[in-house]
Amino acid sequence: MRIEYVGHATVVIDLDGVRLVTDPLLRKRVVHLRRAVPVDARALDGVDAVLVSHAHYDHLDLPSLEKLGKSLPVVVPKGLGGLLRKRRFENVSEVEENDVVRIGELEIRAVHAEHENTRGPFGTKAQPLGYVVSGSRSVYFAGDTDLFESMSNLASPDVALVPIWGWGPSLGRGRHLDPRGAAEALRRVRPRLAIPIHWGTYSPIHLGLRGAPAFLRLPAAEFATAAAELAPDVEVRVLAPGESLEVA
Repeated sequence: MRIEYVGHATVVIDLDGVRLVTDPLLRKRVVHLRRAVPVDARALDGVDAVLVSHAHYDHLDLPSLEKLGKSLPVVVPKGLGGLLRKRRFENVSEVEENDVVRIGELEIRAVHAEHENTRGPFGTKAQPLGYVVSGSRSVYFAGDTDLFESMSNLASPDVALVPIWGWGPSLGRGRHLDPRGAAEALRRVRPRLAIPIHWGTYSPIHLGLRGAPAFLRLPAAEFATAAAELAPDVEVRVLAPGESLEVA
């Protein structure tokens, strides 16, 4: 298994001959946000399918999906398929919590996520999801979420991809995990290995005029410290955007 943290909530998972990408956000500029680290186009070569966790623009980014191609299978929460079909995406699967889809040798189960369900104030609503990818190894991609009661039922995956921050000096509106909340998630989920995501990638342009803001780097260190306290049995590997890890 190989994991590449492309940045924000975008992760490439290579497992059992299948190459998945989560919540692709690949643009240098997204409205008022600027990307700190460029995307290596080779990271997205040969992708077999896309997993989208929820409706927010920084997770369901239609221009980024179009870069990957409109024939690529895309799995989205129920209620979001119409947005893609209007843009002529050809292979869209809508899922609800506990639904299972198969892609190659992998089984992908949609699981609960505790997060806002709207796409802007007047946009489409859909229940956010995480995904557990299972094959010879298992990976939990949490999407965007806060802590929730059934998190301890996720069956101790080999790898957990856990969001720890966002794109600004604070987490903003909605329900998110901060570094300590993400460490508590590890205590509940009990993965063998944890990789923090949703940090270190985008920041508002005006906050970077005098150098890279501290919130692009500090959350990962804070998460590692909190995880050592709350979930000491879980190995934490911090990947900067663009870095990858071979998982034995």
